[in-house]
Amino acid sequence: MIKKALMPSQPVIEIRDLHKSYGQLEVLKGVSINAQKGDVISLIGSSGSGKSTLLRCCNLLEDSQQGEILFKGEPVRWKGQGLNRQPADRAQVTRIRTNLSMVFQSFNLWAHLSVLQNVMEAPVHVLRQPVAEVEQRARALLDKVGIGDKADVYPAQMSGGQQQRAAIARALCMQPEALLFDEPTSALDPELEQEVIRVIKALAAEGRTMLIVTHDMRLAADVSNHVVFLHDGRIEEQGPPASLFKSPQSPRLRQFLSHSLVD
Repeated sequence: MIKKALMPSQPVIEIRDLHKSYGQLEVLKGVSINAQKGDVISLIGSSGSGKSTLLRCCNLLEDSQQGEILFKGEPVRWKGQGLNRQPADRAQVTRIRTNLSMVFQSFNLWAHLSVLQNVMEAPVHVLRQPVAEVEQRARALLDKVGIGDKADVYPAQMSGGQQQRAAIARALCMQPEALLFDEPTSALDPELEQEVIRVIKALAAEGRTMLIVTHDMRLAADVSNHVVFLHDGRIEEQGPPASLFKSPQSPRLRQFLSHSLVD
């Protein structure tokens, strides 16, 4: 299922000429991306190309050194310059993070909480929403991702695929404007991977705004309306998945895809 491109409007996420360094190592070298409401953008590229760093900068888990990040037209406010640059308004950071829920490769569930408690934790304690309201929403989301019967068990009692689906339910329970996935299936074996892919495809079909860092080219081809190929900290090529995967223009992208599983 290839999603159709949506009509232009104010982007949910806008990244302009973003640069990120770790000391002398420049990881992002001027990256610009727009995600409109309902867009599903897959970020692909080899290890070290800057994909996950870009996602973490987008969610303000990492500080960038140059460029702009805007959420629904509102620019992140910065103080300092270069390696000393950091967000100037912590309340703004919290507000943006709660609207850009992130799903990590390693699940990041709290081991001492049940699955239901994991899903409810942030809406109750960060957003201060009523417990009864959040519990009802959390149980519905666990049903949605196919693990409603696991609400009262602990993460260690579940498979990796079930834990990742719980992490997706937790992200959705924040009622975010967009979902950010950082290699959501790379820690799973092929059978468990398909459980998570089915959920991501269903979310894409609902028209959710998503940025997905993935090594799975079939997933990128199936759910995205736009694919970005990063190489050496820059956008080497981007476009609709049908053209990008079938007729890549960049020699580097052709080389990269020759080692992938795209038919």
